[in-house]
Amino acid sequence: MLRCSIDDMILRINNEECFEAVSDDYSFTLKIDDYVPYVCGAVHDGHHFRKTLWDNCIHTQYERWYEEDPCTKQMVQSHPIVISGCDSRFEYDLNRPEETAIYTDAWGKQLWKTPLSEVEREHSLQKHRNFYKVAKALIHKLESRFSKVLVFDMHSYNWKRWEREVPVWNLGTSNIDNERFGGLAERWRERLQTIQLPHGIPSTSKINDTFQGNGHFLKFITREFDNTLVLATEISKIYCDEHTGIIFPEVVHAVERQLKILIPEMVTTFEKTEV
Repeated sequence: MLRCSIDDMILRINNEECFEAVSDDYSFTLKIDDYVPYVCGAVHDGHHFRKTLWDNCIHTQYERWYEEDPCTKQMVQSHPIVISGCDSRFEYDLNRPEETAIYTDAWGKQLWKTPLSEVEREHSLQKHRNFYKVAKALIHKLESRFSKVLVFDMHSYNWKRWEREVPVWNLGTSNIDNERFGGLAERWRERLQTIQLPHGIPSTSKINDTFQGNGHFLKFITREFDNTLVLATEISKIYCDEHTGIIFPEVVHAVERQLKILIPEMVTTFEKTEV
């Protein structure tokens, strides 16, 4: 893996180079093994939280982990193009626009003991901007090579906090062009439901049941690119113990192994469908 500046990453993309790199500030990673018409993203996978913020943060490390999406990068790591955040959403949230990317409170609890200085805010927001500069360059390159592009926007959510039965898989489609792509979203939902999970966990899947796909990553790509479909795909945290932080690697592996088959199948369906 390389360590690259943002300009270097964009130059490599423009030159259609294959590479794997971390940004020079260690805020995100990008792997391109081949230029294919799909991308896997895991914007909330990261847990890094820079040291200058530690003493000012009211939330504990566990509370931050609880709201992050651990292992979502691992679930798609075998695919040719993967972009993933390294920093915690509690430093800045890649799935929010820049104006609201830095929380003042989080899930009903004040985040900072004292308001962040402009220097600290700018440090975080520059990393947010850099991520989207590279994401934009990447999708632009893929749209220039292929007639259309598919983005799998991977997330997870805490199912135990819900007071009703919720699906293992949720697709958020409220901000895609459902007239063009609604049928494809349904095809993806059907595929997710075929995943076989350990311990008899049923692989239920629904659309807009727990979340509706309101994230900035989806909205940004949808706004900037006419021929790219983003499938905001959330898995409930059946792959870990939400209350202790223990990861169940056999469940993560089962998801990764089957997504390795299902995602390319979905890409083939996408390519064959006129939209």
